[in-house]
Amino acid sequence: MPSPFPGMNPYLENPELWPEAHHRLISAIANAIESNLSQDYRVAIEKRVYTSVPEDAVLVGIPDASVVSKSSSRQSTITLTTVSDSSITVMLPIPEEIRESYLEIRDIATGAVIAAIEVLSPTNKRPGKGRDTYEKKRNAVLESATHLVEIDLLREGTPMVMVGNVPQSHYRILVSRAPQRPRAQLYAFNLQQTIPTFPLPLKPKDAELSVDLQSLLLQIYNQARYDLAIDYHQDPIPPLQEADLAWANALLQAKRLR
Repeated sequence: MPSPFPGMNPYLENPELWPEAHHRLISAIANAIESNLSQDYRVAIEKRVYTSVPEDAVLVGIPDASVVSKSSSRQSTITLTTVSDSSITVMLPIPEEIRESYLEIRDIATGAVIAAIEVLSPTNKRPGKGRDTYEKKRNAVLESATHLVEIDLLREGTPMVMVGNVPQSHYRILVSRAPQRPRAQLYAFNLQQTIPTFPLPLKPKDAELSVDLQSLLLQIYNQARYDLAIDYHQDPIPPLQEADLAWANALLQAKRLR
């Protein structure tokens, strides 16, 4: 069954599904671009790796007490006393290794990175190591001769910094051509809209490619059989705002998924 939404499927933003969807989308974009590139280029899938303790990190419980009995011939020098049962269970954040994939379009002759394509992850949009690491990389690209395409398909979190009158929207695609900076092209769109096709700039002598992100998202939705993994009787996570939830509910009811 195809995705019931005209554009981005908000159920794919669920933390249980997004890491897989992100991986599949990165690979689908790479394959789509590669089949249309000349022999002057190649598409490389790169990874950032760092350790982070996000605000909503997985927590581990520590038992109230752990008693280990071991025989010993030595006389104890510890005075035994009655311990009151006043301990509490606490939770500790577990540092987790984060791996984020992104794409680089490279010039075969020189090895230069012509364009970088990023699909944002939740860690990029909330305070902490993930955002700091990404912003450092983003700033380095913006100061270079490399084009940047930044795809944000996540409603939750703080959007990346842009200057000027930036419209509020659920989702964004930013295309920053190196020669035109600080100006950049922003595609802002909402849940109710289809995902726009965006241009991929290359070297000045070569025509830009068009990337149909909507078709690629529908493709991975079908390939991964997300219709079998998603319960459309439940509301999406992260939650939708009231008006958007009412719209989604009507849409799913019309398609007999609720």
